Amino acid sequence: MVRRSGPADDLRDTDGGRVEIDPAVLIRNPAMWQRVDTDTRTSIQRGTLLCGATALRRLAARIDRETAQTVFKVSGLQ
Repeated sequence: MVRRSGPADDLRDTDGGRVEIDPAVLIRNPAMWQRVDTDTRTSIQRGTLLCGATALRRLAARIDRETAQTVFKVSGLQ
């Protein structure tokens, strides 16, 4: 489950596992984002992420958008 508690997201699974992470950290760290994204997709498929999929999809869209903007900028296309 993802619950907003200020600037951080609180991720929880059905086994009681919990992690609190600032979305800005994921935006600045593509390798970490890839790991979180892959693992949350797996949790969704297994049914262990009971709540928070919408917030994670929004974050994924934001990260994709910012990554594309960076690529365009670095490539001189923006």
